[in-house]
This record gives sequence, structure tokens and C-alpha cells, in this order.
Amino acid sequence: MATPNAPQNDIEPDHEDDVRPAVSSRFLLLTAVPSWLVSLVVHFLLILVLVLLPVAQKMNQQREITVDDTADAEEIDEFVMEEFEPIDEMKLDFDKPPEQMEEAVIAEENIVSDFQEMEAATQQLDLVDFADQTAPFSDMMTDNAGLTGNGTSGRGQATRTKMLSEGGGNGGSEAAVVNGIKWIADHQLPDGTWNFDHRRGAKKPGESKNFGEFSNSPRAATAMGLLPFLGSGHTHKEGKYKKQVNAGLTALVRLMQVRGREGSLVDAQGNMYSHGLGSIALCEAYAMTQDKNLMAPAQASLNYIVACQDPVGGGWRYKPRQAGDTSVVGWQLMALKSGHMGYLEVPRNTIAGSMKFLDSVQSDGGAKYGYADPGAKASMTAVGLLCRMYLGWKKENPALEKGVDYLAGQGPSLGGGANMYYNYYATQVMRHHGGAKWEAWNVKQRDFLINSQVKEGQPEAGSWHFTGGFTDKGGRLYNTSLSLLTLEVYYRHLPIYKNTASEEDFPL
Repeated sequence: MATPNAPQNDIEPDHEDDVRPAVSSRFLLLTAVPSWLVSLVVHFLLILVLVLLPVAQKMNQQREITVDDTADAEEIDEFVMEEFEPIDEMKLDFDKPPEQMEEAVIAEENIVSDFQEMEAATQQLDLVDFADQTAPFSDMMTDNAGLTGNGTSGRGQATRTKMLSEGGGNGGSEAAVVNGIKWIADHQLPDGTWNFDHRRGAKKPGESKNFGEFSNSPRAATAMGLLPFLGSGHTHKEGKYKKQVNAGLTALVRLMQVRGREGSLVDAQGNMYSHGLGSIALCEAYAMTQDKNLMAPAQASLNYIVACQDPVGGGWRYKPRQAGDTSVVGWQLMALKSGHMGYLEVPRNTIAGSMKFLDSVQSDGGAKYGYADPGAKASMTAVGLLCRMYLGWKKENPALEKGVDYLAGQGPSLGGGANMYYNYYATQVMRHHGGAKWEAWNVKQRDFLINSQVKEGQPEAGSWHFTGGFTDKGGRLYNTSLSLLTLEVYYRHLPIYKNTASEEDFPL
């Protein structure tokens, strides 16, 4: 745009002026150079380019090779791990209906720990960061009891027979355990899971009675399938059923939903119940074997429990951070206890919160417990008292003694309508407390389970079924699992209270 006061010819020069630009002078100078000199310079530059071009290409190639070689080395270093023989049928497809799955035969070879899929499923977990934010529970409980030793050491062959005899078991109870475990092994699905609808894993015709309605709870069912094996000393490393345990643990980890440092085992039909059961199975397997490939899944399951705790009341219920109920709290605390047996990380604040919850549902000075409010329900009292034992209550605690008297008065649940959930928890309380009340309880409970197990020659031989409690939902697998765990009470966990100081035992 022109400036108003500027002359127009200052913007557009007069091309009629006889003035040549400077470039014309340079052109004249070049035309004055001899042609032979120009040719010499051009040829020199051409030769120089031809000489330097291969050198540059070679240097560039060397740089590319060096980068590729470094990248390969770093990748190998990062992913080097112990290699295991893969189990072919562990290519799981949980969306595929069981009836469409091809029958798989697990190799009979000597299987060692095979958890490559566990590593893949949990490789994003940052356990170092989690450890920085937590502390072993022993730091909190030094005033109550120590945490030395592994509470599962009684399951080994060397001590199991001794503890069986001393605790009140006999040949009949152990034979029932052997037969029951065989029934569970025979009902494992080809993908390594179990199902409360046990027909899906049945190997014999006619096995259709008393199946559970919760067919969409693979995590809970698989955990309940695994726990009796672990309770009697069978792991994925040793024992007659190591291949079944290996398959079940691998399936359970494949079903884990990992988010950051947390691993959820919540079923659509199981809520936090299924997670607690699955966490117990993973943590017990890790505590018994110290298999490094199980550490991340086990710790992730504990992290999820920690994250889901009600920040106000300290309990757990169906959904994360919901106000708690005693039943769900029991499974989560047993998982935390099992994790600590393997020296996994359990935050002190989590345990303090669980104590707060138990205080909120207790009655009669802590001798009895309700579901979500103070009460005196027998099954919830059994859960509450067992939690109190693991949280450090002494054997001589007046509330504990009064609670044991209450359970002894109730007695075990017997008959066709037996509630095995109540029996499972109450039998542990009585066993840990010991004495004459335990001896009387044990005879009734032990002999009832021995006599009520389905005998040889029948399609359901080795299993149990009762109509009480969760039976309609869990079916025969649920009842058989809890019955076996109840009969394994003699050696499944070391007694909390001995004649010596309880500081030498393992409470959580």
C-alpha cells in the first residue's frame, strides 16, 4: 500500500534508466574465466563426490547395524526368564461353552512350574512401588503376636500324619479326604477351571444330581476346586495331582482382570466373595511353594482387597468400598492372612480397618457377631471369632472364651440340611481353641462327614451334598469343597495356640 506523501516513482523505479544490475557484472566476470579452468574444477568436484559417497554409505550402514544390535540386546536382557514346558491345553478360551470344548489330555510328564501366562497377565504390576507404600503386618502386631514361620507347614507329608493323629483325625477322615479330592479332580474342565454346575466337568454318565445354579462363576468355582488340593499338601510342584493344580492355578490367573497394581477375581455372580476365595488360593499356593511366578498374581489380588475396603467402616461387601458385612469380611481377611504366610505385603491400615469393622458388628462384649450390625448369628459369630483369633486375640480373652462356649452349645450343623459354611468356620475356631469342647465337637463333625460322604459304586462317589446354606447356588462342588476343608482342619493350618507362647505361631 502506498504512503500518501510518497512519490509514485519511488515505489516503481523507472525502468527506462540505463542502469544494469550487479549480477550482470558477475556474469561478465565468469565469462572471462578460461574454459579449461572451469572444466578442471567441475571434474575435480565430480571425482570428490564419487570418492566420498561409498564411505558415507558404509558409515551409515555401520550406524544402522549398531542400533539394531543394541535394540536386540536390550530386548533379550529385558525378557530373559526361566523357560518351562508349556501345557498344550492351557490355551484357554473362557468365552467358549464347555460343551463345545475339545477333550484335552494333560501330559503325564513331570510338570514343573508353568506360569508363563501368569507372567504375561501380570507383567504391568509394579510391586516395588506398592511395597514402598506398605509394610509387613508384623510391624503392627508385635504387641499381640509374632509372625514367624509358615502356617501351612503342617500340610507336608513329614508332619501331616503326626498332626492328624494329635488333632483328632483318623484313617476314616483321611480316606474321605482322598476320595473327595479324587471327585473334584474328576470334575475339572479341560480348560483348567471348575464350575458349580459340575455336570460340565463330569466324566461319568448319570452325574447330574444337585448341580449348582451359579454356572457363571468360574473364578469362585475354580478357587473352591483348588483349595482342598492345597489344604492336603498338593501343589503344582509336587503331589499326585500337581498337573490338575497347575492347570487350575494357570486358569485362575488367566481369569484375573489386571488394572495397574490390582488384580480382580470378581465374578458376575460372585462379587467380592469370588475374589476372596481366588485370592486365598493364589496366596496359599505361593506361600507353600514360593514360586516367583505366583508372587505377582497373589500380591495383585491382595492389592485389590486393599483398594476395595470401605474407607469409613473398614469392611468389605459386594462392591468396592461398600459398607461391609461379616461374611465377605471373613473371606477377605483369610486372604490377607494367607498372603502374609507367604510374606506378601499387607498394609497395616487395612488390618486396623478390619478391626474397626468387627467392633461395629460385635455383641456381648465381642463374644458374638451379626451380619452388618451388632447381632448374635451363629455363622457370623464363627467368622468373627476366627478373624479375632488371627488378629491377635489371646486364648484367654474373656470374649473369645465366651464365644467358644456359645459355639459349643450350638454344636456342628448336622443332617441333610447341614450348613457347611457354618461348619467350616466354627470347626476352625474350636480346633484352634482346643480342649474338651473341641474334642467333643470334633467327634460329631468328623464322624458325620465320614458317614455322609457318597460311597463307592455310586455316580457321585466321594462327594457330599446338603440342602443348607448356599447349596442351591453352589451345588455339590461347593459342599464337597467345604467338607474337605473341614476334614483337613487337623493339618491345614498350624494351631494358633499351643502350650507354648502364641508368639511362636502364625496369626495375621
